[in-house]
Amino acid sequence: MTPEGYEALKETLKDKKAEIHRLAKAIGEAAEEGDLKENAEYHACRERQGIVKAQVDEIEDKLARAEVIDTTGLNGERIAFGAWVTLGDIDKGDEVTYRIVGADESDVDAGMISVTSPIARALINREVGDEVKVKTPGGVRSYEVVDVAWKAP
Repeated sequence: MTPEGYEALKETLKDKKAEIHRLAKAIGEAAEEGDLKENAEYHACRERQGIVKAQVDEIEDKLARAEVIDTTGLNGERIAFGAWVTLGDIDKGDEVTYRIVGADESDVDAGMISVTSPIARALINREVGDEVKVKTPGGVRSYEVVDVAWKAP
């Protein structure tokens, strides 16, 4: 996991814990309204509290097991974890830039792909000018590595 991903996960944990406290207060207020058997607000808050508690447990486990890799000192021509990679789609002619990150921080829409994804696995140890073929659900795609950077473009 990158340091940025680790910090984002810590911030999510903080938000989830704050939500648990808000829900506990809402549960207390709903309980004061009397008969809990037919109190929909009470039951909804308890259910949400259980869901958020499970999320907190999962995030705490991920943080405890996380191996944070500081990529700020990395450099070189070969693609590795943490690299920003610009690819040229050989068939379509357009370019796309991805950062190779840990599975828990991947977000394709934000340009972050998991190191375990098929495209990242195909890119590891490649360098500028290499052609890479990637099996996708739509068939085999061909890319050319246009740039490898260690800081956000």
